[in-house]
Amino acid sequence: MEKTYVAKKEDIKRGCYLVDAQGKILGRLASKVASILKGKNRPYYTPNIDTGDAVIVINAAKIKVTGRKLKDKIYRSHSGYPGGLKLASLETMLKKNPSRVIRLAIKRMLPDTSLGNKILKKLKIYNDDKHPHQAQNPEVLEV
Repeated sequence: MEKTYVAKKEDIKRGCYLVDAQGKILGRLASKVASILKGKNRPYYTPNIDTGDAVIVINAAKIKVTGRKLKDKIYRSHSGYPGGLKLASLETMLKKNPSRVIRLAIKRMLPDTSLGNKILKKLKIYNDDKHPHQAQNPEVLEV
């Protein structure tokens, strides 16, 4: 009888990837990045253990969306107080804080647990092509 392999901390080899978001479609980029953050590209992927790599996303301000999402997609947040609902379209979110749009898209593809929060800490997003992570020697990833 074969036994299921479970990754151990000492078996996990962390890497670092650099993703250029210029001209990329938001959802396709987010799903690929979420998969790498979670570690699904590894042969020793284990669902309840963080086996993923770090990802650096540059040029977040130059992301693309298809269809009428710029006007129709609405981001909702609530302060918790009566009448505290805030609505913002994708167009205004991209003007105000484009890195938040990508972070939310990726976060919503990860588990809503403490493991998901831990995984999300390995994601770094920058609005232009400059980033302070040259020392990690990130591998360029084509999405």
